[in-house]
Amino acid sequence: MSDTKSGDDKTLSVTPKKTLTLKRPGVEQSTVRQNFSHGRTKSVVVETKRKFIKPGEKPEPVAVFTPRPTPAAIAAAPAPAAPEPRTPAPPPPAPPPQERMVLNELSRGEMEARRRALEGSQAREAEDRARAAEDAKRRAEEDERRKREREESARRQAEEEARLKAEAESRRRAEEEARRRAPQTAEAAGGDEEEARPRGRGPVAPMRRPVAPEVARPARTKGEADRRQGKLTLNSALSSEDGDARARSLAAMRRRQEKFKRAMHNEPREKVMREVTIPETITIQELAQRMSERAVDVVKFFMKQGQIMKPGDVIDADTAELVASEFGHTVKRVAESDIEEGLFNIPDREEDLVSRPPVVTIMGHVDHGKTSLLDAIRNAHVQSGEAGGITQHIGAYQVEKNGQQITFIDTPGHAAFTAMRARGAQSTDIAVLVVAADDSVMPQTVESINHARAAGVPIIVAINKVDKHEANPQKVRTQLLQHEIVVEEMGGETLDVEVSAKTGAGIDKLLEAILLQAEILDLKANPDRTAEGVVIEARLDKGRGPVATVLVQTGTLLPGEILVAGNEWGRVRALVNDRGEQVKEAPPAMPVEVLGLQGTPQAGDRFAIVNNEARAREITEYRQRLARDKAVAKHAGQRGSLEQMMSQLQQAGTKEFPLIIKGDVQGSIEAIDAALEKLGNDEVRARIVHSGAGAITESDVTLAETSGAAIIGFNVRANAQARQAAEQADIEIRYYNIIYNLVDDVKAAMSGMLSPERRETFIGNAEILEVFNITKVGKVAGCRVTEGKVERGAGVRLIRDNVVIHEGTLKTLKRFKDEVPEVPVGQECGMAFQNYENIQVGDIIECFRVEMVTRTL
Repeated sequence: MSDTKSGDDKTLSVTPKKTLTLKRPGVEQSTVRQNFSHGRTKSVVVETKRKFIKPGEKPEPVAVFTPRPTPAAIAAAPAPAAPEPRTPAPPPPAPPPQERMVLNELSRGEMEARRRALEGSQAREAEDRARAAEDAKRRAEEDERRKREREESARRQAEEEARLKAEAESRRRAEEEARRRAPQTAEAAGGDEEEARPRGRGPVAPMRRPVAPEVARPARTKGEADRRQGKLTLNSALSSEDGDARARSLAAMRRRQEKFKRAMHNEPREKVMREVTIPETITIQELAQRMSERAVDVVKFFMKQGQIMKPGDVIDADTAELVASEFGHTVKRVAESDIEEGLFNIPDREEDLVSRPPVVTIMGHVDHGKTSLLDAIRNAHVQSGEAGGITQHIGAYQVEKNGQQITFIDTPGHAAFTAMRARGAQSTDIAVLVVAADDSVMPQTVESINHARAAGVPIIVAINKVDKHEANPQKVRTQLLQHEIVVEEMGGETLDVEVSAKTGAGIDKLLEAILLQAEILDLKANPDRTAEGVVIEARLDKGRGPVATVLVQTGTLLPGEILVAGNEWGRVRALVNDRGEQVKEAPPAMPVEVLGLQGTPQAGDRFAIVNNEARAREITEYRQRLARDKAVAKHAGQRGSLEQMMSQLQQAGTKEFPLIIKGDVQGSIEAIDAALEKLGNDEVRARIVHSGAGAITESDVTLAETSGAAIIGFNVRANAQARQAAEQADIEIRYYNIIYNLVDDVKAAMSGMLSPERRETFIGNAEILEVFNITKVGKVAGCRVTEGKVERGAGVRLIRDNVVIHEGTLKTLKRFKDEVPEVPVGQECGMAFQNYENIQVGDIIECFRVEMVTRTL
C-alpha cells in the first residue's frame, strides 16, 4: 500500500445498504451550495486536509478548492471556519494569491442566463401571489354570498314556521270552540231531559273526556327519541317538537290548502282543456299523456264502446280525434309530411333579390359535339377523357364572359340518358340545342326539344361542325320547322348560331346570345338566406367518401351548415368548384361539389339547409320510410301472394335475368337501370337485385351468390377481397365503360334464355291411290307425289276431306321394293305410318319439315 491511499476510508461491510466508516484524521468538511441555470441548485461538500505541525515548523501551502463564484452564492454562503489546531502554535501566514486554485468561472453568457432565470422566477412568484390573492378574494366573496343565502333561507323558513304555528293555533282554538258548543247543541236539540235520562236513575252528568294530568316524564336523549318516534307521517312531522326542521315547501303547503278547501266544500278539481296534437297514428298511452288523462280512463272509454284495447295499442287519427273530443279537448291534426313544411319554396322579398348568373344546359344528339363545344368555351379537354368519345356523365361548369358568369350543365346525348337530359332541362334557365350541320336532326335532338318545352325554358340552337365541307346549316333549320322550332332567319323568335368547336368560330357570338337571353329573362335570387338547390350528380369517392355535385339555386351555401338532400343528410365539410379548388361559399347559380354527406343522394333530389341535426335526421328518416313503403308496395303489386306468383309462372313462364349493377355515379346507374328495364318481354326480363354507386365489395359478391345474379361494374372495379370471393363462388364480374356495350351484352345474354322458335317448312303432298294389307307389316298406302317431294324422316299429316285426322312420322318409304330417302313429284311410292293404319283411298298425305330457330330480343 502506498502513502497516497493512507487517507482512504476503512470500511467494514455489515449489509449491502449500511456501512460503518471511520473518520479520517486531519480532514474537515464544509458544504457550499452551487447555483446553475434555469434555477437549479446543488450542495457541494468541500474537504480540507490538514497536517499536524511540530513546533517550530512552517506549514506547507494548502490548495483550497472553492466553488464557482456567483453573486447570490457569495452573498448567501458563509465562509468556512478555520481549523482549530490542537496544540498552541503561531498563526500561519496567509497563503499567497497565486497558490489559490479556482476550479470554475462563469462566463458572461452564463451570468446573463442566470439573471434571466432569476427574473423569470421572481415574475412567476409574483403571478402566483397575485393569483392566490384573487382566489382568496373570490373564496371570501363566495362565502359571503352563501352566508347571505343561508340567512335569507333561515328567515323565510322562520316566517313559514311562524305562519304554520299561527294556523295550527287557530285550528286548535276552533276545535276547542266546537267541542265546547257541542254539549249545548245536543242539550237544545235533545228535547225533554226525562227522555234522555234512563229509567229508575237520577240525573246524569254530561259526558266529558277525562283529561290526564300532566306527569313529569324522564328526559330522553335525541337518539332514543328518534328510535321511539317510529314512522314519519305528515301529522307527526307538523306536531313534533323538531317539526321546524322538517318544514314543507311553500308550493306543497299551497297544494295542501287547496286540497283541504276542496274537501271541505266538496268541489271537484277543475278540468283543464288542452289542444291535443294528433298524428296519423298514435298509441293510447301517448294520447292519454297529451290529454293529461289517465290511460285507464281512455281504456274504460273503449270498453264502454265495446272494444277491448290496451294502452300500447295503436289507433288511427280519426279514432284519436273522437276520443279527445269525448274527453272535452280540442284536436289539431298533423301529418308526417308536415315535417317538411318550410323546407323549400320560402318566399323572398322583392328588395332582397339581386341579379344572378344564368344556368345553361347543353343538349342534343350523341356525337354532335356538345362536350367539344363546351371544352372550346372553357379551354378544357373533357371530351378526350371520356370513354368511347361520348359523354356518359352530367357535368357542371362555370365560365366568365365580359365580366359576367355563366353556368353550363353538360348532358349526355345517348338514348339511355333520357332522365339526365330531363333533369338538366328542369334545373336550367336556357337550353342550348346542339345540332351537327352534317348530321341534321336526330331522335335525341327531338327528345331534347321536348324536354326543354316541358320545362318551359327558351331554346338557343347551336349549329355545330360548320367547318366540314359536307355541312348544311340550312338543312338543319328546315328540319327544325317540323318540330315547331322557327329560327330568326326564317322569321321566328328562336336564336340560332353557327359554331365550330374545332376551330372556335362563333363561340363569342354564342356567349353573347346567351347573355342577351339572360338579360331578357332578368334572373334574380336572394343570396342572404339559407341555400336551396338541386343535386346534379352524386358518387362515392374512395378517399373523400360520398360526393354530391349540387347547383345552388337560391341563397348561399357555406361550410359547416347541415344539408338535407333526398334521403341523406350531413354537415358540409368542404365546397369544391369545377376546377378542384376549395371555396368558402357558393352563391346562387354556382355548381359545387359537397363533401360530408352520410350517403350518396339520388341525382335530381332537391337539397335545403336546416337548423339542427335533429330535424335533419327526422326528415331523412321520414323519407327513407316512405321510400321503403313505396318499394314494398311496388313489389307487392307485382308479385302479389304466393299463389298468384305460382299461377303467373305457370301461365306466362316468365324467366328472370338477375343482375347487380355498381357504377361510379348515380346518374349512370339510373340510366343503366332504365335501359335494362326496356329489354325484357313476356318471356324473359332483367331483374335488378341491387344497384348503387361505389366499388364492388365482398357484400355484393355474397348477395350475388345468394340470388344467383351476375355482377356488372360500370367504370368501377372490385377490390381484392371481392375478386377472391368471386373466384371461390364462381361468380362472373363484367366491367364496362361504355353504356351501349353493356346493354348489348346483357341483351345477348337474355336472348340465350329465350326458347327457340319452332318453324315449319312445307315439303310436298302425296295422294293415296290404293291401300294394301301386308302380313306382318300392316297397311301400306300406294301413293303418287302430286306436289313437291316426300322425304323419309320428315313429319307427315293425314288429311281427309280437308281435315287433319293424324299427325306423325313415316315408318317406311319405298320405291318398288327398295327403301329410298326421298321421292320427287310425279312418281309413285309406298308409305306406311308409324303406329297408325286408318288410311283410305283418296286421302292426302302432307309432308313437312320442322326447324328450331334461335330467337333474339
